[in-house]
Amino acid sequence: MSKKESFVKGTLILAGAALIARVLGLFQRVPLEHILGNVGNASYSQANAAYFMLLTLATAGIPSTLSKMVSERHALNRPNEARRIFIAALIFSLIAGVVMFALLYVLAPYYARGSGVPESVIAIRALAPALLIFPIIAMIRGYLQGRNIMIAGGVSQVIEQIVRVATGIALAFMFYSWGYSGEKIAAGATFGAVIGGVAALAVMLHYSHQLRKKDLAETVSYRHSWSDHRQQSYKEIYTEIFKLSIPMVLTALAVPAVNFIDNSILKPLLSGQLGSYQATYILGILGNRAQMIAGIPPILAIALSQSLVPIISAAFARKDEEHLQRQVTLAMRISVLTGMPIILALGTAAYSVNGLLFSTRDGSSIVALLTFATIFQITMMTSNSILLGINKTNLSMIHVAIGILVKLVASIVLAQFWGIYGIITATGLCFFVITLLNLRAMKIIVPFSIMGNRWTGFFVTIIALGGIGYGLNQAGIQMVAFMPGRIAFFLTCCIVGLGILVLYPVMLIVLRVVRKDELDSYPAPLRKLLMPLMKLQRGGGVERG
Repeated sequence: MSKKESFVKGTLILAGAALIARVLGLFQRVPLEHILGNVGNASYSQANAAYFMLLTLATAGIPSTLSKMVSERHALNRPNEARRIFIAALIFSLIAGVVMFALLYVLAPYYARGSGVPESVIAIRALAPALLIFPIIAMIRGYLQGRNIMIAGGVSQVIEQIVRVATGIALAFMFYSWGYSGEKIAAGATFGAVIGGVAALAVMLHYSHQLRKKDLAETVSYRHSWSDHRQQSYKEIYTEIFKLSIPMVLTALAVPAVNFIDNSILKPLLSGQLGSYQATYILGILGNRAQMIAGIPPILAIALSQSLVPIISAAFARKDEEHLQRQVTLAMRISVLTGMPIILALGTAAYSVNGLLFSTRDGSSIVALLTFATIFQITMMTSNSILLGINKTNLSMIHVAIGILVKLVASIVLAQFWGIYGIITATGLCFFVITLLNLRAMKIIVPFSIMGNRWTGFFVTIIALGGIGYGLNQAGIQMVAFMPGRIAFFLTCCIVGLGILVLYPVMLIVLRVVRKDELDSYPAPLRKLLMPLMKLQRGGGVERG
């Protein structure tokens, strides 16, 4: 298997695991939303927002850096040095986990009161022990990925979600049956993450142990390879790790930071307009419905576009500007083209999705608006990856910091006029600003065009399918007059989704947004989907713009 094939396979494994995890997470949120109540939903949302913010600080960037360093050492036939780097990363993860656990546990009452939901303390503290486990899992995953064992991360993620969902729902319904309050039920649900973390750690330790046994079988060659190299000190190892990972950590904070800001400021900003009860209700809708559904569109788009990043890195290293331009264009184009149909389907059918999954149909417009805003999240994350591929991680870090500042200021200003919709608009604006800054930096290094002269056809496709999707949804929900509501909503979701997913590639080809002469450069899954439809396209020619 070639390096490119191996990477694409690994990317698809991790993307598949991420999609399964997202679906399982949605499966957990749906029954919980029905039993938690306003305070319970808000508590669950706030606990997760604070947890993921601290987990990102404790781990993000370091596993990727560890993977890179381990891969390089093994390529140089220096496995003992790779092992020492891994041990150093584990030591850091233990210390970081304890620090983040202590911060979350001790500061929980202050954060809960400051964000307007003091009842969320128990849910936050129930989730805090997970911070002792997941940094270790992240380091083992990074090490195994550096050894090209992608399957371990995928399996552990799926097992973790299965156990998390099962135990979280079981504890929540047990507490519900005992008559506990919403915040205590939320605490039971969040504690499922701790049990899931234990299961994931067991999986990672199993794979690590199997690899260690294999390594020990090759001890003789390892010792021979080690003898010619000076052993790095831990100080040197940590210097190398943090030099590479700190910009990646801060870049990876974009989405967790946005969610944290929303959960922290929403109730203080909206209580004056809506009252405390309604603001708490809206917070639960944003955190447990909208953010969960809006997390679906980026998964496939990011996985497909990131499969091109190693090729971009290689082209940049070779100074092959023509190939670099072609691959950067392709990465950005694929991310937009693959993300948009899922966004259109979920956004236009938001009312039916809401009615199908949750206890009320309230907040459908919140779900729709946040889902549409994820197109800029997709372009932000893809362009961040490209900047990483061309060794400009520091720039993406700066751009993310600017975007988060824009998000905070815009949320405060726009919430005064548009309430929750102003806060969501600020989220889209944040991702849009980061994308623009990233694209500007990328164009200085390599001239490229995402769509060239195809933007008109692309916008016509979006507008037409947006109207069709909305029309199908409005027609479909009329079925509630003569059948059970959830069946009507399920059928409507299927009709809207099928209609958009069938018409979208057809329109892209008919309007020449996607062209036959460029299909060979697309990833195999897209080629297989689009090739049979190419007979609909007339004419040829290669884009020059």
